[in-house]
Amino acid sequence: MPEIEISNLYKRKIITNSTEKRALEIIHENFIDWMHACGKKGRCTTCKMIVEEGMENLGELTAAEEKFRNQKRLADNERLACQAVVLGDIKIKVAEHNKFPHMEYSD
Repeated sequence: MPEIEISNLYKRKIITNSTEKRALEIIHENFIDWMHACGKKGRCTTCKMIVEEGMENLGELTAAEEKFRNQKRLADNERLACQAVVLGDIKIKVAEHNKFPHMEYSD
């Protein structure tokens, strides 16, 4: 069962029994707020997650992610949570400019 650790959300860990879901779906199913402005369509970068460990445990880049990489809006260590399929354990964090004001972060 894949595990998602959100390192700057007080090391919040999520365990899922699915390996076919996108990161944002799993995060929301566990009642964690995560910014997303385009309705999970891959049209913006507000759901960006910084991947600290486990990039190899995410599915292939989608066309939307490739587009943002080419535009330099998505770094090599970043993925869109609405697009990235979780295949195994990952450790991620919320980008500073994508943090919600109503949530407490550990850094």
